[in-house]
Amino acid sequence: MLTRLLPDALGRDFRWLFGAATSTNLGDGILLAAGPLLVASLTRDPFAVSMAVFAQRVPWLFFGLLAGAVVDRVDRRLLVMTADVLRAAVVGALALAVGTGMVGLPWLYVTFFLLGTAEAFADNAASTLTVAVVPRKHLGKANARIFGSAMITNQLAGPPLGAALFALAGWLAFGANAVLALLGVALLSRMRLARRVVPQHRAPLRRQTREGAVWLWRHPPVRTLALMITFFNVTFGAAYGVYVLYAQERLGLGDVGFGVLLSAVAVGAVLGSVLYSRLEARFGYAVLLRTGLVVETFSHAALALTSAVWVAVAVLFVFGVHAAVWGTTSTTVRQRAVPDAVLGRVTSVYLLGSVGGIALGTLIGGLVAARWGVLAAFWFAFAGSLVVLVWLWGPMRNVALAAEHGPATQDVPPV
Repeated sequence: MLTRLLPDALGRDFRWLFGAATSTNLGDGILLAAGPLLVASLTRDPFAVSMAVFAQRVPWLFFGLLAGAVVDRVDRRLLVMTADVLRAAVVGALALAVGTGMVGLPWLYVTFFLLGTAEAFADNAASTLTVAVVPRKHLGKANARIFGSAMITNQLAGPPLGAALFALAGWLAFGANAVLALLGVALLSRMRLARRVVPQHRAPLRRQTREGAVWLWRHPPVRTLALMITFFNVTFGAAYGVYVLYAQERLGLGDVGFGVLLSAVAVGAVLGSVLYSRLEARFGYAVLLRTGLVVETFSHAALALTSAVWVAVAVLFVFGVHAAVWGTTSTTVRQRAVPDAVLGRVTSVYLLGSVGGIALGTLIGGLVAARWGVLAAFWFAFAGSLVVLVWLWGPMRNVALAAEHGPATQDVPPV
């Protein structure tokens, strides 16, 4: 069973990486439910609640690009381990505060800001570790397994477990997160990198940060990939930001029904991860990229047109399959096309566009929905996605070719 899930072709060290990612993702899934529940237990002010989410996202804007430069000049495995130890310490302190009844909103905001800062470094570095332990020809298979595991632990198992632990005793949920983070560190410590990046020089961090952005912009296929994820996340964020209102006002669902609606995406993503290896071998990257974006574009229209719960569930299930396949493909393409020497910095620019796109889209969707109604946000998402799809349809072929050919050079362009 283990060999089927983690075949020998992926290597022994990937098993340690997979185990560490599974452990930390389960902890993050627990926090995904326990965090909002804790905030809601302290205040019912919508702005105060949203500030907790903002506090965890804003570090990406401050440190996202810097994290990429750091990733490319230090031991990436050690960086992930250090960041996870710090996350465990921060959440452990929060568990103690909750257990003793000394927690307050300022404490929470600081905690979420520190967690977001650690994540900016850990997530960037973690995304480069697969390249270091798995042969490039097997990256798609490896990424699909990590993505599938993340969906099961972070989206399906973690939130219900976090809610149950919080209901039993609030500190238990946060204590479990800290323990799982430390377990991830222990598993990661068993991994040995097959390929290490040894910087040729110690340029200033500011210069190295710029080098990643310059490399991405001067590499048309990777630039196209970054533009795709940024603009499609803007349109996705516009719809996603009002999903809860769509579920209540359009579909007539309650809190539990809304949870079931979102779980359809996670279930679809698990199936997409299982099918990925076959799809990759059968169709190639260009077809997968194009088909996925067509699915995403028309998913927004389908949701806007229906008021039937079962149709919405089916649409989101298919969207989940697409999310897993497209997310795995885009990660694999980036890992195969970008030289190891600049992978961390290029990834940081990519992730900044991804996170920033969703944040901007959420704001736009909220404004559109407030002015013209909830469904208007979905029609905005559809129209915007369609424009970007037409714009980038041709260049997507070059993106696929860049992944198939691999990095053309290890050189970093002068800034």
